[in-house]
Amino acid sequence: MRTLIMKFGGSSVGMTAGLTQVVSIVLNEHERWDRLLLVVSALDGVTDSLTEAIQLARLGNQRGYRRIIANLRTRHFALADQLNLTPTEHRTLDADMDRLLYDMLTHFQRISDHLSEAEQLAVGDAITSVGERLAARIVAALLRQHRLRSVALDATDLIITDDKWGGANPLMEPTRSRLVDQLMPLLESRITPVITGFIGATLDGRPTTLGRGGSDYTASILAECASADAVWLWTDVEGLLTADPDEVSTPPQVIPALTYEQSAELAYFGARVLHPRMIGPLRTRTIPLQIKSVFKPQQAGTLVTDHIAEASSTLQAVTMIQGIGVHGSQSGILTPLLTRINEVFVEVTGAPIEVTISAQSSQESFICFVVPTTAGLDAPPTLAARVGEALARSATLSQWTAQIVQVITVIGAHFDTQHHYAADLMRLVEGLPLLAIARGPAHCSLSLVFAPEDSARALDHIHNYILGRRASAQR
Repeated sequence: MRTLIMKFGGSSVGMTAGLTQVVSIVLNEHERWDRLLLVVSALDGVTDSLTEAIQLARLGNQRGYRRIIANLRTRHFALADQLNLTPTEHRTLDADMDRLLYDMLTHFQRISDHLSEAEQLAVGDAITSVGERLAARIVAALLRQHRLRSVALDATDLIITDDKWGGANPLMEPTRSRLVDQLMPLLESRITPVITGFIGATLDGRPTTLGRGGSDYTASILAECASADAVWLWTDVEGLLTADPDEVSTPPQVIPALTYEQSAELAYFGARVLHPRMIGPLRTRTIPLQIKSVFKPQQAGTLVTDHIAEASSTLQAVTMIQGIGVHGSQSGILTPLLTRINEVFVEVTGAPIEVTISAQSSQESFICFVVPTTAGLDAPPTLAARVGEALARSATLSQWTAQIVQVITVIGAHFDTQHHYAADLMRLVEGLPLLAIARGPAHCSLSLVFAPEDSARALDHIHNYILGRRASAQR
């Protein structure tokens, strides 16, 4: 039986215009597929608001976090009021949302009682999961209003993870067993489940989260475990773009197709449309991914699969992401330096250092550590300050300095053999101080590291070059 998983983002479910599109899309695809699963994010900005409320609770600011909860209640209830639900459906939805908010309030009170750091992280995951739970109930109620059998399901009952709070890892075998027991009977009865993105639970039932933007990851986990035929991500853009429109002067274009490797690199190095970890489960079972606009569903969007036509596999996109660069008058083995920086990354982000880019001479070294977008907007300046302080306090590492840098990454193909692309990029950034350059081992990414003040010009030059290459290929 053919199974489709569709994930809807916060911009789709956070307003009536978007929800109208969601209903239309779901009703249409329900007739075309044997099994249909929906995954939803929290309304736009809700997770950020809950994170802010957690910080206020840790400071003992009861009035502050209660104000945020009250505002979230008002926003969700106002949205429900605009859906023209039947009185019974409306009362049920309001009661469900009030229960979730009341339970969340008890979690905030626990934080105020000065829990240990580990306990605070666990309670924090329970709190930040509420946004998706509220959204799932709104969408399911709206679908029932349109005579589609639907039920909201918490992924805490489906996706089993470890206890790495804030960035949990799924345990696929127990998750697969849960799906067989709890999800498949619904699908066989032609009931459309609306599943909360972003969250899971440990084997003993404690809520966890999969990292910022983790609803995409939820969809791919479910796809692998349910042997889905396709995954569609519905967003507020028409697909993956050649660049972030907020960062370049020339309007970017939609990329028709990418490989799994290219999309994974694009996601890791800054594309916010995709969660960096979502590609892995899809690649395992060769499940195609389509990224489409909820407001322009007739557009093809971007297809991600294991193979794309050679003509479209050269230069695809350019991204920019912040990193932490360290420079010192030392070369050779740098294990003590890497160990200390890794400790700071774990303290600040909860995760170890991952991608590094380095340049060494006989007497000097420069090393760049990419800061994943899932770490949050405040992570780069915090990391730069904390790394700098840690190095300055060390008797053996005080010669090292730390700074924020920008990592510009070109996504393409065959960078291991088509060296003229690297030569062209060097000419494009002529005159701009280049701190480091590295080619990814999958041969589909080429990263250049610049100081923040030089990055905008470099990014613009490279993006215009990519658009020119695409135009030439289409002639």
